[in-house]
Amino acid sequence: MNIQWYPGHMTKARRAMEEDIKRVDLVIEVTDARIPYSSRNPDIDQMGKNKARLILLNKADLADEVWNEAWTGWFKGQGYQVVKINSRTGAGLKQIQAAVQEACREKLERDRKRGIQNRPIRAMVAGIPNVGKSTFINAFAGKACAKTGNKPGVTKGNQWIRLNKNLELLDTPGILWPRFDDQEVGKRLAFIGSINDEILNREELALEFIGFMMRQYPEALRERYGEPEAAEKENEQEEMPGLNRYEKELAVLQQIARVRGCLAKGNQYDLSRAANLFLDDYRSGRLGRMTLEFPPETGAKQKTEKKQAAGKEQA
Repeated sequence: MNIQWYPGHMTKARRAMEEDIKRVDLVIEVTDARIPYSSRNPDIDQMGKNKARLILLNKADLADEVWNEAWTGWFKGQGYQVVKINSRTGAGLKQIQAAVQEACREKLERDRKRGIQNRPIRAMVAGIPNVGKSTFINAFAGKACAKTGNKPGVTKGNQWIRLNKNLELLDTPGILWPRFDDQEVGKRLAFIGSINDEILNREELALEFIGFMMRQYPEALRERYGEPEAAEKENEQEEMPGLNRYEKELAVLQQIARVRGCLAKGNQYDLSRAANLFLDDYRSGRLGRMTLEFPPETGAKQKTEKKQAAGKEQA
């Protein structure tokens, strides 16, 4: 797969952020805990390099807890303040105010020495599409301040939100960067729904994700859909031309079609519908907690040990 998505409105949004970031003290970057590295826009790093930084690992309930802890430790080692949160339930939100104060400690100390009191911290909330920035803001504010939606591109413009006398937030649209040099990053973003599904081959995306699950979380596939039969190749050429390399994955997708009743005319498998249902099962958490990438310094042995620990914890 070759995934690239950078619609024109993102260029405009990036320029607005470059202007607004001059007026903030802190950049709060919302990431998806399932792909904490791939869901970070390197342009935001560049724009916010002289600002205090706080990273929120949102949707932490959808990622392996053992890897949530590993990523938290890794980011802290890079000098960031980090908080794991679930914006929908409010988990972790109470820790944010303290993390904001710690991230801006030097700024607050400078203000104190200058005799400046009660000046609120101004924070930009930034991130890629569909990581839950607006949901976070609404949950943190305790009211509906920002428009939300279960697809990328809901927030169209920047808006200031005063939370209290100590903190003001600037909500910004989700922006990607112009080109994914690493297509694995593009795939991970597509898996979690941060790429517009309409530009993707959903069947191929589903097969790619099935392949990942077969390697990392095979038990989750079996639990949800049962053991697959051999792929029925007589349908493959007609329905999925050019995808013959996915033989094992195709067998699983056909099993998903069987289990979910995805049949078309002539009792043929409706693989398009099965792919959509499968990806929706993953994105909504019905397949269980999964982390799709691991901290850069994590070796193969550590990955195995952490994966085993995560399995015991979930059991």
